[in-house]
Formats: sequence, C-alpha cells, structure tokens
Amino acid sequence: MGLYQYVREAWKRPQANPLWRERLLQWRKEDSTVKLDHPTRIDRARSLGYKAKQGFVVVRQRVLRGGHRRKKIKGGRRSKRSGTRLNLDKNYQWIAEERVQKKYPNLVVLNSYWVAKDGAYIWHEVILADPDHPVIKADANLAWLQTRKNRSRVFHGKTSAGKKGRGLR
Repeated sequence: MGLYQYVREAWKRPQANPLWRERLLQWRKEDSTVKLDHPTRIDRARSLGYKAKQGFVVVRQRVLRGGHRRKKIKGGRRSKRSGTRLNLDKNYQWIAEERVQKKYPNLVVLNSYWVAKDGAYIWHEVILADPDHPVIKADANLAWLQTRKNRSRVFHGKTSAGKKGRGLR
C-alpha cells in the first residue's frame, strides 16, 4: 500500500485518533472560515484536484448543523401562514462552498470534502484556485478555469456537492 492509502484508512475511523478531541476543541474556538497552509486530509484533497503549487488555497469552513428556522412574522397574516420551520434544500457541503466563495470572490472553488462533525457544527475543507495566477494559467489541465462561466460555478451548482444537491448524481 502507498502512503495515501494508509492516510485514507486512518480517516475511515477519525475518532480513533488521539488528537481528534483536541482538534475539535481548537476548531470550535477559531473563526468559521480559516485559511490553511496545507490540507488536513491530503489524500482526499489530491483526489479532488489539489496540487501543492502556487495558486491553490485550502480553506476550512464551519457550518452550523440542525434545524433551520425563519424569524416569526409579526401581524398582518393568518396564523396558518406563520410557520417558521424551514426545510434545508442544500446540503451542508454546498453551503460551506458558497460561504467560502463569498469570502474569496477572486478565487474559484474546485471541490470540497468533509473533515469533522460534532453536535453543533460540521467542518468542510474547500479547495480553491486562483485563475489569474501565472502558474495556474500555465497548467493545461486547469485551462477551463479561465473561462468566464466557471468563475461563479458554486452558485450555479456546478461543483460535486451542488450537483448532488440538484439530484444530478
């Protein structure tokens, strides 16, 4: 087995890692969007298109889990229409990708993957690429990033999580 297979096997049971609790405690105290030096799950990042070169950025995004509620409307409607519970039409991964895209508008979201989950939050790491960086422009495999239509691919549901949320996978 190669190195990435061992890493993949270790991530099948992340709670078995003794650093798991300390990592979650630390992540809860951090901001919801954190730019990272390198991916936490290198095997998953590599399989989704990450390359360790200039122009690639990895961001860890925290999303609140649980039921989503709308604010209560005050007056002017029948009580029948005052429901506040909302069904979440998007998956948490897609929400995380959209929030990262809003934070970094000059970058393009390639993909994302699950990192951790607890009772209150779920964390995803999002892989971004800078389409205007000379190293990315020189890469023939990433030439599709330069087209105008791929600049906001997250908001059109073109990432893997977006396609899954739209029922295309």
